[in-house]
Amino acid sequence: MAMSTGKRALITLALAGMFGGALFFALRGQREDQAQWQEAQAVANAVELKGIIALDVEPFFKDPRVIKVLAAHKLPVSVVRVGSREMAAKVVAGASPDFLFPSGVVAANQVVDAARKANIAAAQASPFFTPMVIASWEPIAKILVANGLAKPMSPKVYAVDMAKLTAAMLAKKKWKDLKDAAAYDVSRSVLVSTTDVRRSNSAAMYLALTSHALTGDIVTDRAAAQQTAMKLVELFKRQGYQENYVNGNFDDYVAIGIGKTPMAFIYENQLVNYALAKKGVGADMVLLYPQPTIVNKVVFVSLNERAKALGELLANNAELQGIAVEYGFRIADTQRFMAAVQPTGLAVEPRLTQVVDPPSFEIMAEMIDTVAKEMTQ
Repeated sequence: MAMSTGKRALITLALAGMFGGALFFALRGQREDQAQWQEAQAVANAVELKGIIALDVEPFFKDPRVIKVLAAHKLPVSVVRVGSREMAAKVVAGASPDFLFPSGVVAANQVVDAARKANIAAAQASPFFTPMVIASWEPIAKILVANGLAKPMSPKVYAVDMAKLTAAMLAKKKWKDLKDAAAYDVSRSVLVSTTDVRRSNSAAMYLALTSHALTGDIVTDRAAAQQTAMKLVELFKRQGYQENYVNGNFDDYVAIGIGKTPMAFIYENQLVNYALAKKGVGADMVLLYPQPTIVNKVVFVSLNERAKALGELLANNAELQGIAVEYGFRIADTQRFMAAVQPTGLAVEPRLTQVVDPPSFEIMAEMIDTVAKEMTQ
């Protein structure tokens, strides 16, 4: 039977619609594939940002998850580790890195000042931070409490009166001479172990903190800096050999224990990172929070717009902030930090209320130079 003209028209329209739909979806798929390919190419071809970083954040930048996030945002990095105090010298017009990530505001301010002198616009961000603390042991903490040098804040968390502790150390008190010292009845002097102040930022922060404890305020002039440093130099000389890298005294604390290191001045993130990695800490390990203490900011200094975008990403990206917590750093979200630490059994102080700033870079340099000269005598 011959097909009517109307039926043929309907079939033709149907076939045309089918082929047209197939062509539409095929073309859309091609466009999507092309867009994905172009995006992948853009990610792959993104120019690496050149950065100079402190040792504190080197493991963070080496983390594959961090590398992946930065690449996805077209902000891949190539970093070189340099001592924080040496970074300012790397800021040179026409030959500077894209960003610098020193440990501490003193070094960061020095970098910003160098950028200003080189007519380079610099912006700062502080994506994470960590307070300076004293890693110690429960028996030591109890001795300090018995002698009025510390007080319990919560289970396994203690506040140390830095003015009283500094006075006791300068008076050359020995552990065996303290009241209720049976748990650590040794003839060693009461001292806090540090790294080498001539090379280490954490030791410089100890010098800053003890200078505040001794004078009752931030040291602000060179004459006072020299006088104060001359009084404090013995707190470094009497320690004997000091490691010149950030984990030096911390490694002794965790590996050798109370006999070698009854008190170690460290970044809080060192012990938090250790606790998170080991999923716990030794039963007697405790943190002593100096009253007051210094909060060590890891300051991101950007020298161009792309680097500035990287600093903003580090500060605001939830995944990157979470990874920073895994390395022991505190972030703006205190609850997230506390939730991460709680399962390890390490007790930390949730909020820091007694905090002071270190002296200016120039004053710190004066005190460090004075101590360094005296240590060679």
